[in-house]
Amino acid sequence: MTPPETVPQLVLGLETSCDETAAAVVRRHADGRAEVLSSIVGSQIAQHAPFGGVVPEIAARAHVESIEAIAEAALKEAGVGYGGLSGVAATAGPGLVGGVMVGLSFGKAVALARGLPLVAVNHLEGHAISARLGADLPYPFLLLLVSGGHCQLLAVDGVGACRRLGSTIDDAAGEAFDKIAKAMGLPYPGGPALEKLAEGGDPAAFDLPRMLLGRKDCDFSFSGLKTAAARLAEGVTTDVRRRDLAAAVQAAIAGQLAEKSDRAMKAYARDHGDRGLRFVVAGGVAANRTVRAVLEQAARRNGFSFAAPPLAYCTDNAAMIALAGAERLAAGLRDPLDAVARPRWPLDEAAAAANPTHKAGRKGAKA
Repeated sequence: MTPPETVPQLVLGLETSCDETAAAVVRRHADGRAEVLSSIVGSQIAQHAPFGGVVPEIAARAHVESIEAIAEAALKEAGVGYGGLSGVAATAGPGLVGGVMVGLSFGKAVALARGLPLVAVNHLEGHAISARLGADLPYPFLLLLVSGGHCQLLAVDGVGACRRLGSTIDDAAGEAFDKIAKAMGLPYPGGPALEKLAEGGDPAAFDLPRMLLGRKDCDFSFSGLKTAAARLAEGVTTDVRRRDLAAAVQAAIAGQLAEKSDRAMKAYARDHGDRGLRFVVAGGVAANRTVRAVLEQAARRNGFSFAAPPLAYCTDNAAMIALAGAERLAAGLRDPLDAVARPRWPLDEAAAAANPTHKAGRKGAKA
């Protein structure tokens, strides 16, 4: 029998963890190269915009209404049918559990009806390997995973092998972007709106707090910045000052990300030597051009190569879920049909249990 790692994998990926209903077909070649055959993303921005943020019940209903059509569209664009698939991969967490259940249940139905292996994918692992969708990026690498709900630095040795170096102790960077944007009266989604407003602004016009300066670890904190910026927004009335505040917020967030990443790179280099050092930034905030530029400069200073996913794969998408599923299938891994939807699912579960950054609560450890 041919070893599983030498067999090309053609996987349907499904992503429903938040407010995008997404499906994609990815072929992972035997040499590990990824080929995206289709990637369909159905946005729910119009449904959530009146509320200034994602409403979980609305998101779950929208997933139910669109998941089948979007999966069919992804298969049609890829030119394959269910019978040509090697497996189906669906996000099983973390995320809004109602939405996660929709995609995971649909994936289970496909797997059962077609006799296909199921892979229940950690959404964060999808982000962690998403840069491999656009480049020949070998393991291991140092990852900054920075999104609306998570902000972590991780040593990634391979699929299923992530070690946490640092994490936010309160808000994520993307959450800070969105909540500050909302305080400034910007439309949903707030992060891209704030980035657009910041164009031409003076980042030095406001003195914003820099958090955890006295700590020598790689943890982040954005709650103080969020509060200070929201209070400043109350007194900002002119267009020029609004642009300046947006630019100052963007620079402050990018600066903290770079400062902690710089520290993590130095520690990572001590552990791995000075050959083959790779730094990857992934997640929705990786689409911010200022953040990318500052992090790329930090990587260059420390002798690391720099990689980030193509912009289409920074925000939530199913191509990254399909690739994670394909890599797991290539390693001989699959999940039972009773795999559960998880609202919380740390990438480094050992670190989350031993040293949680947030109180675990009934949903489990966050990171």
